[in-house]
Amino acid sequence: MTVDVYWRIGMGGDHASLRTPKIRNRGDWGGIGPGNIAPALRDGEPDGYAYVDHAAAVAKASEAAGFLGGLLPSFPGTEDPWALSAALAKETSTYRFMVAFQPGFLHPLQAARMSASLQRATGGRLVYNIISGGGGPAQLWWGDKVDHDDRYARTSEFLHVLKGVWRGEPYDFDGRFFATRGAALPEHLAGEPFPEIYFSGSSEAAVNAAGLHSDYYLSWLEPFADLKRKFDGVREHAAKLGRTPKFAVRIDILARHTEEAAWAEIEKGWRYVDPEIANRQAQGDSVGAGRIKGWVPSTITGYRDVEVQPNVWAGFSLLRGGPAFGLVGSYEQVAERLDQLLDLGVDAFILAGNPHLEEAYRVGEEVLPLLGRSRFTSPTAPREPAFVA
Repeated sequence: MTVDVYWRIGMGGDHASLRTPKIRNRGDWGGIGPGNIAPALRDGEPDGYAYVDHAAAVAKASEAAGFLGGLLPSFPGTEDPWALSAALAKETSTYRFMVAFQPGFLHPLQAARMSASLQRATGGRLVYNIISGGGGPAQLWWGDKVDHDDRYARTSEFLHVLKGVWRGEPYDFDGRFFATRGAALPEHLAGEPFPEIYFSGSSEAAVNAAGLHSDYYLSWLEPFADLKRKFDGVREHAAKLGRTPKFAVRIDILARHTEEAAWAEIEKGWRYVDPEIANRQAQGDSVGAGRIKGWVPSTITGYRDVEVQPNVWAGFSLLRGGPAFGLVGSYEQVAERLDQLLDLGVDAFILAGNPHLEEAYRVGEEVLPLLGRSRFTSPTAPREPAFVA
């Protein structure tokens, strides 16, 4: 068995480090000023270096460091991952692009045409990260008022239609959210490899939809025992459908030569954390976000309060946006925890670190070799057909 290891490409600027969480100096979301990179001012004038150049540097660095591809997240304040992946494909050779998107905001026929075009242009390097939305203000930003379980029903319909069109024969569909008559891909796009599907969500509705459509069930990192229970539930549901699921985990990493040096980085960043923010409850109707409240103390007084098991820290979201859980420790400790997750049945990792560029090299050079590179999926290995039913 081989393991797919992806890196995250920051889509909304980047921090200089977790030691300085309030300094976002990479990318132009905070404006272009002295001390920034990608882009920056030189002698008071823009230097001509765009944020896409920085994203390309991260993609090339992680490709060189041994990662199979990169996740391109999608949030209201970020670049569009479809467009950016097309730009970055020319900067890399075999690197796969995991495009995150919400099916509710794109018609499946257009998604099929976009996807097949990207596959044709890149030699089959597109991967899907299907998200159905966490509710709350972010969901309303998109103008989406569909409730939680119906968002997953809509996602399931979307994927039924997309897969139906992909087969290359005229396809009819009548559903609650989508309808088609004689739809099919253009002849020159038919026959491209269907993108692998990474499907996330912790609710029963999410697990039901994932069982029908996913190649990989994707979860944020959680305490390992809880993660195992979640995987067991997904396996049980998939077995009823005659399927054997694969699993992927999204993990932030802060690894250094010693455990003390790693926690020192966290301690420096923690000085910027507002105690009220640390104790604020999760917003929206995301079941995954709501689960976090059950693992951390009701009152947080220090950064080690949210170390829920050795090297598993639930405070990353307080230093930067994104998932709460990640791994903190020495290179050997972090590699050991990743090995334990492989023993739980994990088939793929999406790793990340701040800043994305330097940490791609660090994790690639110091952590991945401890796992044994011979276990990793080769970017040139023949790809198994993705699940299309």
